[in-house]
Amino acid sequence: MPDATSAFIETMGRHFEEEGIPRIAGRLFGLLMVNEDPCSLDDMADRLKVSKGSVSSNSRMLEQWGVAERVTRPGDRRDYYHLADDMESRILERQMEHVVRMRERLREGLASLPEASDAVRERFRAAIAFQENTLEALGEALGRVRGGAPGR
Repeated sequence: MPDATSAFIETMGRHFEEEGIPRIAGRLFGLLMVNEDPCSLDDMADRLKVSKGSVSSNSRMLEQWGVAERVTRPGDRRDYYHLADDMESRILERQMEHVVRMRERLREGLASLPEASDAVRERFRAAIAFQENTLEALGEALGRVRGGAPGR
């Protein structure tokens, strides 16, 4: 692997780690970013010099997040991974789901605290408004990524 490619892969590993995500997931992301063809678990483990088990579990995590897709080849029992073509949309949709859940939990919390002080109730309202503004901004970003009108 060229030095610049290796350096980029390691940078992605450190970036993911800084975000509280396993370093190997970031390294896998980096590898998939620079690779044109789908990679097998064996190939990724070999190229990154890590265990196949670690590659497998972190590849599944990237797949769950919508970043990577698992593909198969006729006559080959192995799984291969590549970056999802609509990765950006999937990431934004996932973020929107998180924001919606948080907003709903805040609304439930506010409703469950009828005796709360005005200051506490205002804190909840401000947090709910923040979630709604965030949801709107993410929806607009999703619309731009999809090349059309804003989402939700």
